Amino acid sequence: MPRCLLLTGSARSLIGYCGSYCGACGIYQGRVKQAVENLRKIISYYGFDKMTADLAKWEPAFQHYKEFENVMDGLVKIFGECPACEAGGGDPNCAVRMCCKEKGYTTCAECADLETCEKLQRYGWTREGLLRIKVVGIDKWAEEMQKKVDAGYCRLSESIK
Repeated sequence: MPRCLLLTGSARSLIGYCGSYCGACGIYQGRVKQAVENLRKIISYYGFDKMTADLAKWEPAFQHYKEFENVMDGLVKIFGECPACEAGGGDPNCAVRMCCKEKGYTTCAECADLETCEKLQRYGWTREGLLRIKVVGIDKWAEEMQKKVDAGYCRLSESIK
């Protein structure tokens, strides 16, 4: 089961430097790992993994089944579990995290360059959170986000409709 209701640590410790709420992340919640496990169960149940040579006669892509298994292993290895940004999760070379640490910021909401920062461009979805943090404060925002997560929210579900 995804960790969305079984979070460890305080809600505040789940706030990424970029303003992303790690508790609402599908990777943090274990959804990638769970999806791979579910797919493996289906494959095993139907025995697809044991009949790839026959399946390849119908669909040539099955010739690459072993590579597919390796990709699933890679997904779990890289995205199976994440301790959250503050604990070193995510991109180990994250420019946003490095910048905030250098400046002594908890999040980019504290930075005067928030609106124009190029480092934040790839994290467009976090701007709303950062602006909300500026309005209500970091603790209140973390509390709001955790309530959403406890009610079943996952940022990933916004893109899988």
